[in-house]
Parts: sequence; structure tokens; C-alpha cells
Amino acid sequence: MDFHLDGATATDRAGLYSALGTALNGPDGYYGSNLDALADCLRGGFGPVPPFTLVWHDWAAAEHSPMLPPGYAWAVVELLGETGVTVRLR
Repeated sequence: MDFHLDGATATDRAGLYSALGTALNGPDGYYGSNLDALADCLRGGFGPVPPFTLVWHDWAAAEHSPMLPPGYAWAVVELLGETGVTVRLR
């Protein structure tokens, strides 16, 4: 199953995790609020459990956002990948 993340609002940490929550659990859904919480969600109990595919639309909005620490969006992608999520960046 593919999930679709609207990356246009993933320009800061709150927006990124809100977009993840919406993509994976519907409107106002939760799927972590930091890297540790995301890892917990990926282990189960908060929505889909890997393996699944996440299509991250408008990836560049997060990758180049000055409101996210350098490399933070990549850290999210790496964590997702390490836990069995296939991430397609668009």
C-alpha cells in the first residue's frame, strides 16, 4: 500500500510530523513528533507498520527549508528506510 505525504507544509518540525501523521493516519493523525517518537510509531500501535511505501511529494520544501536543521529531512528518510519503509521522493 502506498501512502502520500504532502511535503508543501513539511518546512519545520511541526509541519513535517503533522504531514506524516496526516499521510499515515488521516486528518489530524499522529505518527510521531520527533525522531524517537517516529521510531516508536514505526514499531507499531500508532498506525501502519512497515513494510509500506511513502511517496513524499514536494520533497524539496523540506530538504531546502531554513526552518529545519541541515540534514533533518534526510534523517527522517533514513529512519523510515532503516525500519522497512520504501520512501519515494518527488
